[in-house]
Amino acid sequence: MSILAHLRTYGQLGPVNIARVAAYRLGLKSGRHPVQLLSAPVGAAPYFHAPKQYGDRPTANTDWDISLWWFGWKRKPQPDAPPDWFANPFSDTKSSNTDFDWWRIPDFDAGDIKGIWELSRFDWVIAWATKAAHGDMEALEKLNLWLGDWAWSNPPYKGPNWKCGQEASIRVMHLVTATWVLRQDKNPEPGLLDLLRAHLQRIAPTMSYAIGQQNNHGTSEAAALFIGGSFLAKHDSRAKGWERKGRRWLEDRAATLIERDGSFSQYSVNYHRFMLDTFSLAEAWRRHRDLPPFSERLNSRLAAATEWLWLLTDGDTGDAPNIGANDGARLVPLTGGDYRDFRPSVQLATALFRSADAFGPGSWTDPLRWLGLADQKSSVTPHSKSFDDGGYHVLRTDQAMAVLRYPRFSFRPSQADAMHVDLWHRGTNLLRDAGTFSYNAKGAEWFSSTAAHNTVEFDGRDQMPRIGRFLFGDWLTTNAVTLVKEETGSVTAAAGYLDAQGAQHHRVIMLTNRGLICTDTISGAFKNACLRWRLAPGDWRLNGAVLSSEHCAISIEIDGKPVTPTLGTTEESRYYLHKTSIPVASVNTDRAATLVTKVMF
Repeated sequence: MSILAHLRTYGQLGPVNIARVAAYRLGLKSGRHPVQLLSAPVGAAPYFHAPKQYGDRPTANTDWDISLWWFGWKRKPQPDAPPDWFANPFSDTKSSNTDFDWWRIPDFDAGDIKGIWELSRFDWVIAWATKAAHGDMEALEKLNLWLGDWAWSNPPYKGPNWKCGQEASIRVMHLVTATWVLRQDKNPEPGLLDLLRAHLQRIAPTMSYAIGQQNNHGTSEAAALFIGGSFLAKHDSRAKGWERKGRRWLEDRAATLIERDGSFSQYSVNYHRFMLDTFSLAEAWRRHRDLPPFSERLNSRLAAATEWLWLLTDGDTGDAPNIGANDGARLVPLTGGDYRDFRPSVQLATALFRSADAFGPGSWTDPLRWLGLADQKSSVTPHSKSFDDGGYHVLRTDQAMAVLRYPRFSFRPSQADAMHVDLWHRGTNLLRDAGTFSYNAKGAEWFSSTAAHNTVEFDGRDQMPRIGRFLFGDWLTTNAVTLVKEETGSVTAAAGYLDAQGAQHHRVIMLTNRGLICTDTISGAFKNACLRWRLAPGDWRLNGAVLSSEHCAISIEIDGKPVTPTLGTTEESRYYLHKTSIPVASVNTDRAATLVTKVMF
């Protein structure tokens, strides 16, 4: 990749954002950054007192009754005593830097540091608060015991659990939500106030760095300052300043990172949910405390962002396409169940920002009740729509959904997934994305490559050259788009691109209740092109040129002639640091051609 291409890419990132990140890193290196001068007392237990009973409460989250959880899938038996806050269960290693200032600790201490951070996100605080709200005093006792152990094991600002401002922000939002659930936010315990102060002191000085990332770090840290600052307003003279700073950056992030059509800067379904949960919690808290409303612009952007996630969520299962980066992040788990169930988040956001009901009655309505929000009477009906600002065609019929991902990059892309198609039929993800697996593990970069998606790969290379672990260069530009068009019995859409090497790919998809027809036209500078379809697990068999399973039948033609696909295996990751094998079908051609794939249900 040329120096000029590097410069173009860094220019697209924005000089102001690059300057923010550079100033932060230089400040830490010099030892003069304000965050390095902080001190705070250790907040001592108790953090919560015995709650009063207020009649009917929603069902408690029991996910943490007997197990420790990581990333929604990995479990270990819950110990009698508090866990080791510095152990990484994925590498069987432990951080040796627990007494170090957080800025002296390597990014990937003891393996993927996210394995250490996960228990310190305080999902268990939310779960046990819901149980204590039902009068479970054992849960309350354990809640205070574990928080006390965490506070003494992680004194401000020592060890890996203070390293990331976003991790501190998640803890703030979970702690405040726990007081809300227990109806103690107006008479909090002194130890909780000290704990929250220490966290807000950590977050505020590094907001500029978070903003420079142009991702959910800025939204979550702004929300923590807004929520935590207003929570502490009567207890700390600095709190109003934190609240104002948080509100200002929430407004700015909504206007900057969320496109008018609702697409989010990270081009990721799971990060979109995390962003939406963040704004939902901020808005619910604003209403709870009767604070001044956010701007109409913010509410408009969040209404659009809510519709985006709602249309990509399968109403029967709650699952959604695994498009974009996915580190297993989830905020405010007031309900139990699989983290891949997006319905609680969508239901909450739909009530707050669209004044409507997304899915009807079910456990996904529990967050509204925990937060004191009324159920909505009006309902919404799924439909097809193009989100052209972000590069998504969403096609829906009564029984199926297809998503075509195409390159519209106002922000840095995290995956080389242009023209990827996700296909769903009656709750089954038939054609699927590989996911992410890890940000650090050996070989993990493959999951963000072109080969890990349902698209055409030219000459065994990515559609964009990789500059770093999280950065591609020569961002693709869509050169032809046909927005979603609905006709009797079918929905169609199309898009295409020309890459920096001169290879061209144009894709048209048509969805009906009977199946999907995908037409790929490829041309330009290439020696070999490989079309891949990553398939749902099942018993796939070739019968002549037709590939079939209990789910569907797939046939492929090149220039009107049937071809027999190669059936192999590949990997997918639906949960962070978890991967499984799935089937993959592929065909190759060495010339410009038109490839037609038919998937019949």
